[in-house]
Amino acid sequence: EVQLVESGGGLVQAGGSLTLSCAASGFTFEDYAIGWFRQAPGKEREGVSCISTSDVTTNYAASVKGRFTISRDNAKNTVYLQMNSLKPEDTAVYYCNAQEGNDYNPFADSGSWGQGTQVTVSS
Repeated sequence: EVQLVESGGGLVQAGGSLTLSCAASGFTFEDYAIGWFRQAPGKEREGVSCISTSDVTTNYAASVKGRFTISRDNAKNTVYLQMNSLKPEDTAVYYCNAQEGNDYNPFADSGSWGQGTQVTVSS
């Protein structure tokens, strides 16, 4: 079965950094594109970043571009989200999603999800 486990969240001051991890198991990791999403209470879930399987194509939401970096280590079945220059508006639960195919489609609303990890950025 497909399993995704997010970790690395925590409390950080504005301007600080955190690295999130999405550990995958139960499927051929290198065949899946991965997306990072976030959701704050009462708000709609939004896409943050995504990465392709073999082409190493990445995309970022305008709100995080230049501050966040997505990467993957297929040998470790893990996708990372390096978050720098964090802002209070980055506060949310962060989720990863695995979607079979080379490129990630943020509008497909498909694939498997993890339980999420909380990121809280204080002013």
